[in-house]
Amino acid sequence: MNTNPLLRFAALLLFILGISLQHLLMADAAEDPYLIANKLQAAYEDTAGLVADFRQRSEMHINRSEKSASGTVVFLKPGRMRWDYYTPDRQVLICDGKTVTIYYEKAKQMIVAAAQEYLQSDVTYSFFTGRGNIMEDFTISAANDLQDEATDSRVIELVPKKAHPQISRLYVWVAEDTSMITRIRMIDYFDTITDFYFDNIKRLRAKDKNGPVIDPQLFTFVPPPGTEIIYQ
Repeated sequence: MNTNPLLRFAALLLFILGISLQHLLMADAAEDPYLIANKLQAAYEDTAGLVADFRQRSEMHINRSEKSASGTVVFLKPGRMRWDYYTPDRQVLICDGKTVTIYYEKAKQMIVAAAQEYLQSDVTYSFFTGRGNIMEDFTISAANDLQDEATDSRVIELVPKKAHPQISRLYVWVAEDTSMITRIRMIDYFDTITDFYFDNIKRLRAKDKNGPVIDPQLFTFVPPPGTEIIYQ
Protein backbone atom coordinates (compact mmCIF):
# COMPACT_ATOMS: atom_id res chain seq x y z
CA MET A 1 0.00 0.00 0.00
CA ASN A 2 1.22 3.51 -0.81
CA THR A 3 2.42 5.23 2.37
CA ASN A 4 3.29 8.60 0.85
CA PRO A 5 2.28 11.01 3.66
CA LEU A 6 0.97 13.75 1.37
CA LEU A 7 -1.19 11.30 -0.54
CA ARG A 8 -2.39 9.82 2.74
CA PHE A 9 -3.40 13.19 4.16
CA ALA A 10 -5.00 14.21 0.87
CA ALA A 11 -7.08 11.05 0.88
CA LEU A 12 -8.09 11.72 4.46
CA LEU A 13 -9.21 15.19 3.46
CA LEU A 14 -10.97 13.99 0.34
CA PHE A 15 -13.07 11.79 2.63
CA ILE A 16 -14.65 14.78 4.33
CA LEU A 17 -16.38 16.30 1.27
CA GLY A 18 -19.18 13.85 0.51
CA ILE A 19 -20.54 12.18 3.62
CA SER A 20 -23.83 10.27 3.60
CA LEU A 21 -25.69 10.31 6.92
CA GLN A 22 -28.82 8.40 7.85
CA HIS A 23 -31.09 7.97 10.90
CA LEU A 24 -29.73 10.94 12.84
CA LEU A 25 -30.95 11.81 16.33
CA MET A 26 -33.02 14.98 16.87
CA ALA A 27 -31.59 17.46 19.41
CA ASP A 28 -30.20 20.98 19.72
CA ALA A 29 -28.04 21.60 16.65
CA ALA A 30 -25.55 23.77 18.52
CA GLU A 31 -24.67 21.00 20.97
CA ASP A 32 -25.76 17.63 19.60
CA PRO A 33 -22.91 16.06 17.57
CA TYR A 34 -25.32 14.09 15.38
CA LEU A 35 -27.13 17.19 14.20
CA ILE A 36 -23.84 19.01 13.65
CA ALA A 37 -22.82 16.10 11.45
CA ASN A 38 -26.23 16.20 9.76
CA LYS A 39 -25.81 19.87 8.82
CA LEU A 40 -22.29 19.15 7.60
CA GLN A 41 -23.52 16.32 5.41
CA ALA A 42 -26.37 18.40 4.00
CA ALA A 43 -24.03 21.27 3.14
CA TYR A 44 -21.58 19.08 1.27
CA GLU A 45 -24.30 17.13 -0.52
CA ASP A 46 -25.35 20.51 -1.90
CA THR A 47 -21.77 21.40 -2.81
CA ALA A 48 -20.54 20.76 -6.34
CA GLY A 49 -17.16 22.41 -5.85
CA LEU A 50 -15.01 24.25 -3.35
CA VAL A 51 -12.04 26.62 -3.41
CA ALA A 52 -10.08 27.57 -0.29
CA ASP A 53 -6.75 28.59 1.18
CA PHE A 54 -5.26 26.14 3.66
CA ARG A 55 -2.62 25.97 6.35
CA GLN A 56 -1.21 22.63 7.45
CA ARG A 57 0.61 21.84 10.67
CA SER A 58 1.94 18.43 11.69
CA GLU A 59 3.40 17.47 15.06
CA MET A 60 5.30 14.21 15.46
CA HIS A 61 4.76 12.77 18.94
CA ILE A 62 7.89 10.59 18.80
CA ASN A 63 10.45 13.36 18.38
CA ARG A 64 8.25 16.42 19.02
CA SER A 65 9.15 17.88 15.65
CA GLU A 66 6.77 20.19 13.82
CA LYS A 67 6.20 20.87 10.14
CA SER A 68 4.10 23.59 8.52
CA ALA A 69 2.85 24.19 4.99
CA SER A 70 0.32 26.35 3.17
CA GLY A 71 -1.35 26.70 -0.18
CA THR A 72 -4.67 26.45 -1.99
CA VAL A 73 -7.08 23.59 -2.54
CA VAL A 74 -9.82 22.97 -5.10
CA PHE A 75 -12.46 20.23 -5.06
CA LEU A 76 -14.88 19.41 -7.85
CA LYS A 77 -17.30 16.52 -7.76
CA PRO A 78 -17.12 13.76 -8.69
CA GLY A 79 -13.86 12.84 -7.02
CA ARG A 80 -11.57 15.59 -8.31
CA MET A 81 -9.17 17.60 -6.21
CA ARG A 82 -6.07 19.75 -6.51
CA TRP A 83 -3.68 20.78 -3.74
CA ASP A 84 -1.11 23.47 -4.53
CA TYR A 85 1.55 23.72 -1.83
CA TYR A 86 3.47 26.99 -1.99
CA THR A 87 5.39 26.74 1.30
CA PRO A 88 7.78 25.44 2.38
CA ASP A 89 8.32 23.90 -1.09
CA ARG A 90 6.29 23.93 -4.28
CA GLN A 91 4.21 20.75 -4.66
CA VAL A 92 1.12 19.94 -6.69
CA LEU A 93 -1.19 17.02 -5.91
CA ILE A 94 -4.02 16.22 -8.31
CA CYS A 95 -6.69 13.55 -8.44
CA ASP A 96 -8.89 13.46 -11.55
CA GLY A 97 -10.96 10.55 -10.29
CA LYS A 98 -8.81 7.96 -12.05
CA THR A 99 -5.21 8.94 -11.39
CA VAL A 100 -3.36 10.60 -8.53
CA THR A 101 -0.27 12.63 -9.43
CA ILE A 102 2.00 14.54 -7.10
CA TYR A 103 4.72 16.85 -8.38
CA TYR A 104 7.73 17.87 -6.29
CA GLU A 105 9.36 20.93 -7.80
CA LYS A 106 12.49 20.81 -5.63
CA ALA A 107 13.19 17.14 -6.40
CA LYS A 108 12.08 17.49 -10.05
CA GLN A 109 9.96 14.37 -9.65
CA MET A 110 6.32 13.44 -10.23
CA ILE A 111 4.66 10.36 -8.75
CA VAL A 112 1.77 8.79 -10.66
CA ALA A 113 -0.58 6.25 -9.03
CA ALA A 114 -3.99 4.76 -9.75
CA ALA A 115 -6.62 6.62 -7.75
CA GLN A 116 -8.74 3.52 -7.33
CA GLU A 117 -5.83 1.42 -6.13
CA TYR A 118 -4.76 3.95 -3.53
CA LEU A 119 -7.90 5.82 -2.51
CA GLN A 120 -10.32 2.92 -2.54
CA SER A 121 -8.19 1.24 0.09
CA ASP A 122 -8.81 4.22 2.36
CA VAL A 123 -12.24 4.55 3.95
CA THR A 124 -11.79 8.31 3.91
CA TYR A 125 -12.04 8.39 0.11
CA SER A 126 -15.62 7.09 0.23
CA PHE A 127 -16.38 9.69 2.90
CA PHE A 128 -15.33 12.56 0.66
CA THR A 129 -17.01 11.29 -2.50
CA GLY A 130 -20.36 10.44 -0.94
CA ARG A 131 -19.91 6.67 -1.02
CA GLY A 132 -19.56 6.20 2.72
CA ASN A 133 -21.99 6.26 5.62
CA ILE A 134 -20.68 8.14 8.63
CA MET A 135 -23.15 6.47 10.97
CA GLU A 136 -21.98 3.03 9.91
CA ASP A 137 -18.27 3.80 9.69
CA PHE A 138 -17.76 6.09 12.68
CA THR A 139 -18.76 6.69 16.25
CA ILE A 140 -19.74 10.36 16.46
CA SER A 141 -19.36 12.33 19.67
CA ALA A 142 -18.86 15.87 20.92
CA ALA A 143 -15.36 17.24 21.51
CA ASN A 144 -16.10 19.94 24.03
CA ASP A 145 -12.53 19.98 25.34
CA LEU A 146 -11.42 21.30 21.93
CA GLN A 147 -14.21 23.83 21.62
CA ASP A 148 -13.01 27.41 21.36
CA GLU A 149 -15.86 29.73 22.26
CA ALA A 150 -14.09 32.56 20.42
CA THR A 151 -14.91 30.86 17.10
CA ASP A 152 -18.24 30.18 15.44
CA SER A 153 -17.36 26.54 14.73
CA ARG A 154 -18.49 23.45 16.62
CA VAL A 155 -16.25 20.40 17.00
CA ILE A 156 -17.19 16.76 16.59
CA GLU A 157 -15.06 13.65 17.03
CA LEU A 158 -15.14 10.78 14.54
CA VAL A 159 -13.71 7.40 15.60
CA PRO A 160 -13.64 4.54 13.06
CA LYS A 161 -15.86 1.66 14.15
CA LYS A 162 -13.48 -0.72 12.39
CA ALA A 163 -9.73 -0.48 12.88
CA HIS A 164 -8.27 1.83 10.26
CA PRO A 165 -4.63 1.47 9.15
CA GLN A 166 -3.97 5.22 9.03
CA ILE A 167 -6.09 7.08 11.57
CA SER A 168 -7.24 6.49 15.11
CA ARG A 169 -9.63 9.45 15.18
CA LEU A 170 -10.62 12.68 13.45
CA TYR A 171 -11.83 16.02 14.78
CA VAL A 172 -13.86 18.27 12.50
CA TRP A 173 -14.67 21.93 13.14
CA VAL A 174 -17.98 22.90 11.46
CA ALA A 175 -18.97 26.55 11.01
CA GLU A 176 -22.32 27.30 12.62
CA ASP A 177 -23.44 29.75 9.93
CA THR A 178 -22.42 27.83 6.78
CA SER A 179 -21.93 24.26 8.06
CA MET A 180 -18.65 24.19 6.16
CA ILE A 181 -15.45 22.68 7.52
CA THR A 182 -13.02 25.26 8.87
CA ARG A 183 -10.52 22.87 10.45
CA ILE A 184 -9.68 19.17 10.49
CA ARG A 185 -7.44 17.37 12.98
CA MET A 186 -6.20 13.87 12.15
CA ILE A 187 -4.46 11.64 14.69
CA ASP A 188 -2.73 8.40 13.76
CA TYR A 189 -1.71 5.44 15.91
CA PHE A 190 1.68 7.02 16.63
CA ASP A 191 -0.12 10.11 17.99
CA THR A 192 1.07 12.23 15.09
CA ILE A 193 -1.30 15.19 14.87
CA THR A 194 -2.01 16.88 11.55
CA ASP A 195 -4.19 20.00 11.48
CA PHE A 196 -5.63 21.63 8.37
CA TYR A 197 -7.12 25.13 8.64
CA PHE A 198 -9.32 26.41 5.81
CA ASP A 199 -9.82 30.11 5.03
CA ASN A 200 -11.43 32.17 2.26
CA ILE A 201 -13.77 29.30 1.45
CA LYS A 202 -15.73 29.76 -1.78
CA ARG A 203 -18.46 27.25 -2.39
CA LEU A 204 -20.14 26.22 -5.63
CA ARG A 205 -23.60 24.90 -4.84
CA ALA A 206 -24.99 22.03 -6.87
CA LYS A 207 -27.60 24.23 -8.61
CA ASP A 208 -25.94 27.63 -8.20
CA LYS A 209 -24.58 29.28 -11.33
CA ASN A 210 -23.11 32.22 -9.39
CA GLY A 211 -20.44 30.37 -7.43
CA PRO A 212 -16.72 30.20 -8.21
CA VAL A 213 -15.84 29.05 -11.72
CA ILE A 214 -13.80 25.86 -11.46
CA ASP A 215 -12.08 24.92 -14.70
CA PRO A 216 -11.92 21.11 -15.18
CA GLN A 217 -8.49 21.64 -16.74
CA LEU A 218 -7.19 22.39 -13.24
CA PHE A 219 -7.20 18.65 -12.64
CA THR A 220 -4.57 17.92 -15.26
CA PHE A 221 -0.90 18.70 -14.82
CA VAL A 222 2.00 18.65 -17.26
CA PRO A 223 5.34 18.71 -15.44
CA PRO A 224 8.27 20.81 -16.69
CA PRO A 225 10.72 19.18 -19.10
CA GLY A 226 13.32 17.08 -17.31
CA THR A 227 10.95 15.93 -14.56
CA GLU A 228 11.48 12.32 -13.48
CA ILE A 229 8.14 10.47 -13.56
CA ILE A 230 7.71 7.57 -11.12
CA TYR A 231 4.80 5.15 -11.59
CA GLN A 232 3.52 3.33 -8.52
